Amino acid sequence: MITTVTLNATIDKTCFLGSFQVGEVNRVPVMHTFPGGKGINAARVIHALGCPVLATGFTAGFNGAYIENELARQGILHDFVKVDGESRVSLNIIDRFNGTTTEILEQGPTIETDDVLAMKDKIRSLSSYSSVMTICGSIPGGTSPSLYAEFVEIAQAEGAKVILDASGEALLEGIKAKPFCIKPNEQEVAALMGRKARDEDELYPLIRQLNRDGIECVVVTLGDRGAIAGWGGSLYRLRTPSVGAVNTVGCGDSFVGGLAVGLYKKEPLEEILRLAAASGTADALTEEAGHVLLDDVKRILWQVDVEAIG
Repeated sequence: MITTVTLNATIDKTCFLGSFQVGEVNRVPVMHTFPGGKGINAARVIHALGCPVLATGFTAGFNGAYIENELARQGILHDFVKVDGESRVSLNIIDRFNGTTTEILEQGPTIETDDVLAMKDKIRSLSSYSSVMTICGSIPGGTSPSLYAEFVEIAQAEGAKVILDASGEALLEGIKAKPFCIKPNEQEVAALMGRKARDEDELYPLIRQLNRDGIECVVVTLGDRGAIAGWGGSLYRLRTPSVGAVNTVGCGDSFVGGLAVGLYKKEPLEEILRLAAASGTADALTEEAGHVLLDDVKRILWQVDVEAIG
């Protein structure tokens, strides 16, 4: 079993407009609505790739009920901790004319101490029979930035390999617990460096140092330029094929989904990285975030170049 953790689950609404006019009335000809949040997106991809997966985290109110009902309709198992308030809505506006993406993200519910304790118990229980656990996304209001580090310690004590996909303080605190894998993007890795990297070469010593510090797999995703990974004492450069991207939101989540599947299946290291990159690239071909077509993943898989660079 693979378990995905999404503490700030959301209803994703993706709107496609011919041209987004700021300050004007904009009518939406095409909109997709689906459960979201980074871990839920990863769960949907894991399910599409044919692996057993369960989604957990916090849900609240009518929006939370919608998230759970839709996941059930999609055939994705779930076991959420229900809290007071209302799960958030995330609006993604895609301007087809200008090629821009605008995201408007609500805050979500405030989490109480008892909710956190219940979530820790849930993590402990689920990780005892999950070989891989992904902990993804932002932490909700009312919680400490150190919460992910606590989750990592609980899950790995039960034998699960943890993939942490976080940003800011949650990432800085989370790496102290030495998760099996972290997957920051170019923007998120700046929190680890204290500044934005000027070029790819500056990422190499950071990745190697994180490996030496006990994080076995470190992957920095670079958008349509692929990724750099440090794993097993080696550095790898992943290059992905150019595709006609429709929506790039959620590609990182799909990358995590592919990574989790490869780990679950105990594939060779380079094949795990190839599947992750292919899944992230396939996501860009669909209008929905965190959604891949299996045929796209299979077609792209053998077009991904994984090169050992040191």
